[in-house]
Amino acid sequence: MSRRTVGWLSLAAAWAALVGMGLRRRAQAGGRRRSSASHLLGAAFDGLNSVVPWHRLPTPLALLNLRFFRDRMREENLHDTSVPARPVGEPPAFDPRFLYARTSDGSFNDLQHPEMGRVGTRFGRNVPLRHTYPESEPALLLPNPRTISRKLLTRESFIPATTLNLLAAVWIQFQVHDWFSHGRVMEGGPDDFQISLEPTDEWPRRPMRIARTPADPTRVPGDTSPPTYLNAVSHWWDASAIYGSDESTTAKLRAHEDGKLAVQDGGLRLDSDTGVAATGFSDNWWVGLLLMHTVFTLEHNAICEHLRREYPAWSDDRLFDTARLVNCALIAKIHTIEWTPAICAHPTLRIGMRANWWGLVTERITRTFGRLSSSEAISGIPGSPVNHHATPFALTEEFVSVYRMHPLIPDDIRLLSHSTGHCLKELTFADTLGRKAQSVLDQTVSMADALYSFGIAHPGAVTLHNYPRSLQNLETPDGRHIDLATVDILRDRERGVPRYNQFRRLLGMAPIASYEELTPNPAWARELREVYGDDPERLDPMVGMFAETPPAGFGFSDTAFRIFILMASRRLKSDRFFTTDYTPRVYTQLGLDWIDANDMSSILLRHFPELGPALRNVDNAFAPWDRIDKQAIR
Repeated sequence: MSRRTVGWLSLAAAWAALVGMGLRRRAQAGGRRRSSASHLLGAAFDGLNSVVPWHRLPTPLALLNLRFFRDRMREENLHDTSVPARPVGEPPAFDPRFLYARTSDGSFNDLQHPEMGRVGTRFGRNVPLRHTYPESEPALLLPNPRTISRKLLTRESFIPATTLNLLAAVWIQFQVHDWFSHGRVMEGGPDDFQISLEPTDEWPRRPMRIARTPADPTRVPGDTSPPTYLNAVSHWWDASAIYGSDESTTAKLRAHEDGKLAVQDGGLRLDSDTGVAATGFSDNWWVGLLLMHTVFTLEHNAICEHLRREYPAWSDDRLFDTARLVNCALIAKIHTIEWTPAICAHPTLRIGMRANWWGLVTERITRTFGRLSSSEAISGIPGSPVNHHATPFALTEEFVSVYRMHPLIPDDIRLLSHSTGHCLKELTFADTLGRKAQSVLDQTVSMADALYSFGIAHPGAVTLHNYPRSLQNLETPDGRHIDLATVDILRDRERGVPRYNQFRRLLGMAPIASYEELTPNPAWARELREVYGDDPERLDPMVGMFAETPPAGFGFSDTAFRIFILMASRRLKSDRFFTTDYTPRVYTQLGLDWIDANDMSSILLRHFPELGPALRNVDNAFAPWDRIDKQAIR
């Protein structure tokens, strides 16, 4: 027998062994029954991943591995919570305008089911519903979430994420405000959670009180299913943070001329009712959000001007609707092929995310020849057929959970001149919050200066002991005093997000057997044991994800990434404006060309050309920009 034959037989034997290992793991996990070929492929990858994780595989095999993860999760990790439920209000009456325009509340995205994804509909789940019942008190409050905040999360010294700039942190908050909100709460009710405090805790009120998530008014009498919660914004990727989530808000933000949004002195108007900028979603407002909202408000108006020149007979509504579509899609594209590869700087991810948008045939082929196939794998998701994968579209409570990335926020901000590099102001994060945000920009600090300052600064790393102190002692504009880290821990428990080990099991991942297996840092392992005891089954998902060692180049954990694998493409694939209606008839060819031709850098340079020297060598606007100093500008 030849050496080559022996090699192939050895490889086949090894692969068969991995399949056997995978089958055992899947039997233990109780996975759904699937086709024989799919089952064998899944078993093979499960076995392979027990030896080599996906991110250490050769790129072609890693891409196939990720594709398998996504396909399996589409079958096993999409769970509908929408029935039984009482209507939360009827969607608006159908208008032919809805065929080519987004509605502010998200209705009529799916024309057969106009209520799908609209404001006031329920969050879905990524884990089977039977696993989403929250624990009863007092178990729900154990370990004490305030103790976890103080002992495991508090920032001792700033740990930077050196591959990113601070705009990357602002961007994800900008997106989160578009995607989900459980609504506003106010402490002081009889049902508040009451968190006991240690004698050494200097919190001013005892016990610490945290209001519960607003109840779901659509639940029917006698419903014994796990608790459900409503999204206060639409579930769709529709830039509602800019445009608002109801038609009355959108109308107030419009200039009602040439399709544009209203601006004042080249920036956002001040809302006299709130004291902050007038925009679609201004909760948790700070100067970073002021920058991002201003940029994309200006971009909307630039798109309107471009459309107006091409279609001079169009009405104000038609210009607005089309510009909103283009702006939304441009934001989705930036997030898919710029922000994500910046925070997950892994070769496989860079290829995979570009394939999500352009397909495996690459951008060059797709832009030159158009779609070669209806397949999302070959030609990308935009323009492919819509598919809800047998579950009505909704964002999920687990999706909310994995985007708890508050360590990205710094406690201190230095604002520098974009032309000289000299320091203009030094502020704390608290100095930029709420009504103070607008005053940061003045005759001393311009928009260009602030954008430059964020472009050269680093956000924090998403890890233990790096939670912003300013958010652990936060005075909100509505009069609340909160420790947001404590709230983050409690919200996952309250909403029935499984604890870390069970969360991993339900995503097809192996649980940890010890804290030492979770983290190579012996001090962290010891601290986790001191807070949670010897049983890692009690570990909270956010804490476990912060303690993980991420894949090389990743800014967050592999556990969080599993939800991302599923939901990143689902937000595109379920939305008809990114799929079946991503066409010249709806967007115009000019609109599609605008999306293709632009990225975050080109947008910044269109509105702030003075940033050119800082961006001239930058491939990704979310990576650190070139610093401008006396030596650089000689």
